[in-house]
Amino acid sequence: MERTILHLDLDTFFVSVERLLHPELEGRPVIVGGMGDRGVVSTCSYEARQFGVHSAMPMRMARQLCAQAVFIRGDMELYSRYSRLVTDIIADEAPVYEKMSIDEHYLDLTGMDRFHDCQLWSHELRQRIIRESGLPISFGLSENKTVAKIATGEAKPNGEKEVPIPYINSFLDPLSIQKIPMVGEKTYALLSSMGVEQIGTLRRLPPQAMEHVLGKHGIDIWKKANGHDNTPVCPYQERKSISKERTFEQDTIDINAVHQCMARMVESLGYDLRSQHKLTGCVTLKIRYSDFDTHDMQQRIPYTAFDHLLRQTVNSLFDRLYNRRMRIRLVGVRLSELVSGAPQLTLFDDNTELTSLYDAMDRIKNRFGENAIHHS
Repeated sequence: MERTILHLDLDTFFVSVERLLHPELEGRPVIVGGMGDRGVVSTCSYEARQFGVHSAMPMRMARQLCAQAVFIRGDMELYSRYSRLVTDIIADEAPVYEKMSIDEHYLDLTGMDRFHDCQLWSHELRQRIIRESGLPISFGLSENKTVAKIATGEAKPNGEKEVPIPYINSFLDPLSIQKIPMVGEKTYALLSSMGVEQIGTLRRLPPQAMEHVLGKHGIDIWKKANGHDNTPVCPYQERKSISKERTFEQDTIDINAVHQCMARMVESLGYDLRSQHKLTGCVTLKIRYSDFDTHDMQQRIPYTAFDHLLRQTVNSLFDRLYNRRMRIRLVGVRLSELVSGAPQLTLFDDNTELTSLYDAMDRIKNRFGENAIHHS
């Protein structure tokens, strides 16, 4: 059966949320990120992009390029709230959806064309999101994730684009190979040095040539250039959580020992998140007492992958959940509502030293093992 995949992407999401709350920002160049000279741009408006500003650019450079912009320190709690509002709307309408990141969703509409016009259904869903959230959003509709995502990029800002199967190659061919999700700066530089700058040129190369230059990665890129992508839409409610539990050798009321145990679990889970380029939006704490009575409590949080923020939530849950008259047999921490994303999105303040500390610790763990270094 031919698949039908819809890709939805909120346009300049953080900027759009700020404009929703501050309409006077409409039409002006807006840059969201850390405010210090060592901070980086998280996202910027299309008006700011005209001056050469882009995400991940040092804030100091952005100020030089576009001094007239409005600079805003990001608010992850606010953005997480609007992200969940959009996800709730999609969940209410969609048969199968996957939340890829804080501002991006895939929907599998395969088979829906027997009952609905998929393009019309997608249009009506987009209009509902705009109406109920107030945020601009674009979509691409095609046979697979790759083509749908590229179509969304071509539909922006605040637009729609359908690419039927017979037109996939003619749609992709004139586009830059940078439009292919797997092609980063280094891969683009290598391929362009070979005279391969458009997807159509890449598509016509023998797959063996791409394999020779880039290995298996080259084959994957070649397939995407030919419009092939069998990656499934993984239902969001079934996305795996990550968790850790610890059963004490002896039931304990040593709260300091319990807190140390929870801190180590959180540190390990945070490292796992960052290694997988994931963020979590929900923390659950489980306590099992000496009589095997088990209780748990969960809390939704602004999306993050940083230990110190997760640890604050876990400690808060423990204070609310723990019955101080009982000995503890087991504690467990589970992180759910996982989405893809850069951990730096959760630090919009100027604490670049903290970000650098996480980077340094993760590099040590990558090289020498997870237990090579711990937070004090």
